[in-house]
Amino acid sequence: MTSDEDVAPATTKVARSRSRGELFRSSRGILLATILLFVLSGIVEPESLSRSALSGMLPFAAILALVALGQTLVIQQGGIDLSVPGVVSLSGVIISYYSNSQGGPNSSAFGLAIVYVIGAALVSGAINGLLVSRARVAPIVATIGMNALLYGLDVEISGGTPVAVPDLLSHFANSKIFGVTTLAYVAVIVACLVIFIVKKTVFGRRFEAVGASPRAARAAGVVSGRYQILAYAGASVLYAMGGVLLAGLMSLPSAFQGDSYLMPSIAAVVLGGTSLFGGKGNLAATVIAALFLTQLQQLVLTTGLSVGVQYLFQGGAIVVGVGVYSVNFSKLTGLFRKPGMAGMAH
Repeated sequence: MTSDEDVAPATTKVARSRSRGELFRSSRGILLATILLFVLSGIVEPESLSRSALSGMLPFAAILALVALGQTLVIQQGGIDLSVPGVVSLSGVIISYYSNSQGGPNSSAFGLAIVYVIGAALVSGAINGLLVSRARVAPIVATIGMNALLYGLDVEISGGTPVAVPDLLSHFANSKIFGVTTLAYVAVIVACLVIFIVKKTVFGRRFEAVGASPRAARAAGVVSGRYQILAYAGASVLYAMGGVLLAGLMSLPSAFQGDSYLMPSIAAVVLGGTSLFGGKGNLAATVIAALFLTQLQQLVLTTGLSVGVQYLFQGGAIVVGVGVYSVNFSKLTGLFRKPGMAGMAH
């Protein structure tokens, strides 16, 4: 028989394991790290917290937050999306070129360009989802192929020559409400909407269940492939939204404006505590992580350090995130126990 004394240590171990998992999945860790980063920025380089510096940083943090939210949805389904640069870049090209398709920028052409952007995002995302869920193509292979295709369309449309976006979009992207960039409000509203759908609806609960265990979800009668397709399609729409706002912010968007958003989007997901192996994710923490990474970039730029420092941190964050969720810490600590201590335990 098993005594209460034998059960207690096992229960304690399970509780500790759960508390570790909750710590990494909660927003508190990345929130604390972000606060400490801002404090460090004020000490090391006060200029990085000046009004002009923050005004320049927040719009890019908002755009990264939108892109990272999309990446979170895909990673929650156990996938990864490498088509981020293609979607972000193509969205900027479509909005700039097709808004000027009738001899100059006008409201009707701009509205049609928005429809083209959303359509292109939905189609590319749905194809990614179909390849992954139905054809069983590895997410890395499917999305990197889609990224190449999107860049081909990008170059075909633009010819590599930038065109200015409509003044309406530029004014919106560069405007402020109560001294805070409009893009920050957009990011918060979109984040709240996505969080509500994923966390507070039946669809969201099934979405997370499929990501945690597709086999168990299928056994419960849930069509897992449908949620994977929706994850990729929804993610692409979020990337496209970020791409359009980035184009408006830059006014004269580059045909390759999305190149710098792939690694940060994955790093933000990992820093936010979402496992790269799928399951539940913390969308709010992803948004905070986007702010953290953008301020880190700001600090690197103002201190004159190499941009390589930023890339090292992003890559390190991904490696640590994979390690946290893949390493069996109980077995690892068992290897370092002294033989004498093991004998006393018995």
